[in-house]
Amino acid sequence: MADPEQVTFYEAVGGEETFRSLVHRFYQGVADDPALRAMYPEEDLDPAEERLRLFLIQYWGGPNTYSQRRGHPRLRMRHAPFVVDEAAKESWLRHMRKALDETVAEFGLPPQAEQMLWNYFTMAAQSMVNAPS
Repeated sequence: MADPEQVTFYEAVGGEETFRSLVHRFYQGVADDPALRAMYPEEDLDPAEERLRLFLIQYWGGPNTYSQRRGHPRLRMRHAPFVVDEAAKESWLRHMRKALDETVAEFGLPPQAEQMLWNYFTMAAQSMVNAPS
């Protein structure tokens, strides 16, 4: 039986509000980055923002809305149609670093939580690379 006092990472960092802020800030950067913006065929970034937000919420222990709506994440498969080279990875990480720094400052996330998030983002970004630079 699960410990009723156990708190998920999602809950510990502030739940949906924290992830909503993080992902929104990230997509503000993407919107102004021609190289990354080209990977989003939708005119409006809101659907992509929602998908990433729901995925991160689920990944970090929140509701599984992402899987209910979209099935298994299959991240590499979903990104396969796009050329993700080292430059794209670095751009993605630059925008995520800025978004994470701003979210840490806004919500007062502890250094350990910030490091866990950053470690995940760097690993995930590297795993999406599918083309030489």
